[in-house]
Amino acid sequence: MSALTTLQQPDNFEAILAKRNLAKTTRYRYGREIKLARAAGVNLLDATAVSYYAAELPSSRKMFLRAAVGLLADELSQVAKAEATPANVAEMQAVLWRAEALKESIQVQATKGQQAHTWLNLAEVRSLLTSLTDETTIKGKRDRVVLGLLVGAGVRRDELAGLTWEDVKKQGERTVLSITGKGKKRRVIPIHNKLVYLLDRWAELIGRTGYIARSVTKGSELGESISGQAILDIVDAYGQELGKEKLRPHDLRRTYARIGYDAGIDIGQISKLLGHASIATTQRYLGLQIDLKKTVSDFVPFS
Repeated sequence: MSALTTLQQPDNFEAILAKRNLAKTTRYRYGREIKLARAAGVNLLDATAVSYYAAELPSSRKMFLRAAVGLLADELSQVAKAEATPANVAEMQAVLWRAEALKESIQVQATKGQQAHTWLNLAEVRSLLTSLTDETTIKGKRDRVVLGLLVGAGVRRDELAGLTWEDVKKQGERTVLSITGKGKKRRVIPIHNKLVYLLDRWAELIGRTGYIARSVTKGSELGESISGQAILDIVDAYGQELGKEKLRPHDLRRTYARIGYDAGIDIGQISKLLGHASIATTQRYLGLQIDLKKTVSDFVPFS
């Protein structure tokens, strides 16, 4: 199958990395994990084999391998879609399922003593922002905006409740959110054009004054604002539809962080976008653990 055999070539991953706007160190780490896995005889397109191999790795290496395999899976999906024809549609659908299985093949457990948090995969995020929200109703449109801001901008629940149209600004070519977070600290969050489009459509309905997120009555009447509890209830309801018990707004914030980390965004930048006081907090969000077998100090030339 060409969609699979192409990606099995040893040099192919370097070509995949070259397409991405990744930092040099990130490209090196991703490439290194792929090379080590291949050297161990792992078929990187077999989700079960990848899962067994990753289970023995320390958390720090597991995170890089997870991100690298995610890039492979994305490429696999793109190749399958490009090669799909009426004659091979079933075959290509199987390839797409394999790609989704790869993305789920590596799980990072919470550190002992920590609460086990929830992250959504890309397929679940896509469902959350498309098929699960009914855009034919005012409530559905409102819900899509609420969910989009939580998972697409990583804002806190209270930050979302207090977000006004004045906080949506243009900086150069990008639209950004100007957020007032904990301790009255302000931060700027660039957002995707598709999230801007959602906001624009919502503004056509409610106007560009006051709060962005609004309550909606059973009679489809809009309120002036929304409570943090109402946001919690919205997320919980859609979490139930996804099969995620007790999905919380903070889980969508964590998902935002994980998507960025898996895409190669520097953890320091992610920490700033989230408004964290320290990178250690961001590491906990991502489920990262310190690798005690190898650390920076090991590479300092003491003699």
